[in-house]
Amino acid sequence: MGLKIWSNTKFNETAEQTLRDELAQRGHELVFSSAANANVLQGGGEDPDLPGADIALGQPDPAQCLGLSSLRWVEVVTAGYTRYDRPEFLEPWRERGAVFSNMSGVFAEPCAQHVLAMMLSLSRQLPASYRDQLDDQRWEYFQRRYDSSLLNGQTVLILSYGTIAKRLVELLQPFGMKIYALRRRAYSERGVHVIAEDRLTSVLPEVDHLVNILPESEATYHFVNTRRLGLLKPTARFYNIGRGTTVDQNALMEALNSGKLDAAYLDVMDPEPLPPEHPMWRTKNCYITPHTGGGRRDQDDAIVAHFLKNLAAFERGDLDAIENRIV
Repeated sequence: MGLKIWSNTKFNETAEQTLRDELAQRGHELVFSSAANANVLQGGGEDPDLPGADIALGQPDPAQCLGLSSLRWVEVVTAGYTRYDRPEFLEPWRERGAVFSNMSGVFAEPCAQHVLAMMLSLSRQLPASYRDQLDDQRWEYFQRRYDSSLLNGQTVLILSYGTIAKRLVELLQPFGMKIYALRRRAYSERGVHVIAEDRLTSVLPEVDHLVNILPESEATYHFVNTRRLGLLKPTARFYNIGRGTTVDQNALMEALNSGKLDAAYLDVMDPEPLPPEHPMWRTKNCYITPHTGGGRRDQDDAIVAHFLKNLAAFERGDLDAIENRIV
């Protein structure tokens, strides 16, 4: 008997047709929500098309999911899953034997490359040279040349050590950097020193690059704050590709404007979109992208391929083979 699969994600035409064709061949029913949205970050509210579904693909309402006994698997189309990362959802979901998974495998590569691109850009003075081009076309030969640096031998600390961080570690290894990563459980792993939070104070003064990939939660709210930023050396750089709420933005702006921190690159802010009048836009040495770190031209096709691969595991009852399974 076929499965009923619901989605509130609006895919491009090619990806949608692939999904429809594959599910039809397998004898499954596909139902798109009337409120489907192309923005994978936007959560959906209670949906009249969801009841009766076996599988939800997209961003369904967590409370509604819990109230639907037929629903056996939710796969969100993002790497982050803040709306679902709460005991009141995950614990009863686990107790009923349902599956919950995300798409971190789809977005790990672009996010990791995005961070590396900015690390290299700042090290090679590319934003400063581009600013000169837009400003008064100064030929700052000596300043740009002698302010340039190499990543080789520098120290990186990554806050969080999930799929994105592990891919970033792989990309950084050819530079011979010393790499730390923060995780609840500290353990040794090849190429990275995994540390617990109680070691942060001793490690932060060593850091040349602080990379934040923390998810949003009560425990991570303003995790990067005045005290922790104050432990960094003034030549250090900060990168945020996690969530905006994990950073005290006032403390970050103060550190940048006062020269206590060399530069910051932010792909996520609080709030989003960042209003034009927000002072972060005009903060010294602060570089912003509009939450595009996970972007890739083939995003929709990659999401559909990820889901179909996991669906094959679900169909044969091999739940352990579902990639990026949280529960």
